[in-house]
Amino acid sequence: MRILVADKLADEGLEFLKGAGIDFDTKIGLKEDELAQTVGQYDAVIVRSGAKVTAKVLDNPGSLKAIARAGVGVDNIDLQAATAKGILVLNTAEASTLSTAEHALALLMSLARKIPQAYTSLKSGALEWKKRSQFQGTQLAGKTLGVVGLGRIGRTVASRALALEMNVVGFDPYFSAPAALDGKVKLIRDFDEFLSQVDVITFHVPGGEGTKHLLNRERLFNKARPNLLVVNDARGEVIDEFALADALKEKKIAGAALDVYQIEPPAKDHPLFGLDNVVLTPHLGASTDEAQTAVSVEAAKAIVAYLRSGEIRGAVNAGGIKLDLPADEAPFAKLASRIGTLLAGLCDGGYKTITLRASGTKAPKHMNTLLRLATVELLKPHLGAGSVNVINVEHLARSRGIELVQIHEPSPPEGLVGDIVGIRVESQDPSCGSHRILGTVYADRLPRILRINNFEMDMIPEGNMVLIENQDQPGVIGTVGSSFGDAKVNIADMVISREKNPDGTATAFMILKTDSAPPEALVNRLRARPNINKVKTVVLPERNV
Repeated sequence: MRILVADKLADEGLEFLKGAGIDFDTKIGLKEDELAQTVGQYDAVIVRSGAKVTAKVLDNPGSLKAIARAGVGVDNIDLQAATAKGILVLNTAEASTLSTAEHALALLMSLARKIPQAYTSLKSGALEWKKRSQFQGTQLAGKTLGVVGLGRIGRTVASRALALEMNVVGFDPYFSAPAALDGKVKLIRDFDEFLSQVDVITFHVPGGEGTKHLLNRERLFNKARPNLLVVNDARGEVIDEFALADALKEKKIAGAALDVYQIEPPAKDHPLFGLDNVVLTPHLGASTDEAQTAVSVEAAKAIVAYLRSGEIRGAVNAGGIKLDLPADEAPFAKLASRIGTLLAGLCDGGYKTITLRASGTKAPKHMNTLLRLATVELLKPHLGAGSVNVINVEHLARSRGIELVQIHEPSPPEGLVGDIVGIRVESQDPSCGSHRILGTVYADRLPRILRINNFEMDMIPEGNMVLIENQDQPGVIGTVGSSFGDAKVNIADMVISREKNPDGTATAFMILKTDSAPPEALVNRLRARPNINKVKTVVLPERNV
């Protein structure tokens, strides 16, 4: 395991890597071409905001499996390119939550009480003490604070504002509950209605098209209260800065405090610089000793956890998957992967649809993870084991026209109980058709296969396995047994299931576990035997892997 540290990291983060026995190199200031030539030599790279991990850098990623951003934003990482290459992107948003929230409140208090202006005047000697009333401020207690974005930082700001005896309302289209913080923060769904009710507005959103210029000229001039104070400690693009400057000049609103800007650093002639009713800081939200230490350590810990155990912390491009499941839920991940491998053995590819259905109390919580794990195993035989993983599998499937579907069933399929995971593949090839496998996990936490298509069974999928579909005729089992014996391949276990056909005949399905992989000659001999329809071989991990 080798890690590249491509930006300056706090000493505590480097000490963690040393203590964990990780081999790492620190190379700061690499240009795009230099970084492109270097990253493929490492399993992971840790960056801050300096190093630019572009599509060109990731064009030939070599051994690179993960990128960690020691901080919140990932603007310097090409997420689309990373995802396509199966590279996990992490950030450490939680580590700087408190520092960023405190800075937003510091901006608000400085703005409300005109502290920077008063200090500048007093220090310059221009203040006549009797005229200090020009710095008369606004009391925050009793005012209504509008919090845009009720993620970690937004909720932290809201809780502290409540302690200041402010009234707090929230706007967050992705927050489904009618209120937050135990009902203390009411959610308002319409942004214009929300804006019209607040005395202070503070932004804590990730940016992007959905929030670009959320506070625009129309709203500043026609919807906002004249006493409005604006605080932006999130992303510069959230506010139309030029409209904001005009609104401040024309006293359409009372003041603004910004730590972030659409272009950083802002131009020297930026219109906000010449105004008295603003407080501006140079992107200091997470700039505390504690936050810088925390983001460095958390980035290092997250990278090591992923490389060593597959645990995903702070993922930006993992689509909500979770691999570090609790002990009673982790076996469902094994089950999904092994169902995928078995289905790949039954159908040679050309998939049109891969559908996962889950019922019960545990499996449905992780449907996205289970579907991706199964799809990885289905695509591996066609794309290669090293080219597909849980990060890029959805991208690869969709680029090939494969639809991924997940359905939460309110009750298990007929005849079954508990947590049931069912995966069906539909092929574009009529000769392959459609196949479905159902499975569960018992109290012993071992995965079980319960049905393959319409064949009932109960078996643990593991090791070398041979799947045989045959006409239910006398002598077939004996033929199979003697064929394996002649080839010196020991059958460790066998499960047989039968299904009646509409014409009165029956078809049987055998699953054999063998102590060694059956040679191709044996498989071909079985396929040539009368009454044997299909023979497939698969290799699964051992029971405890």
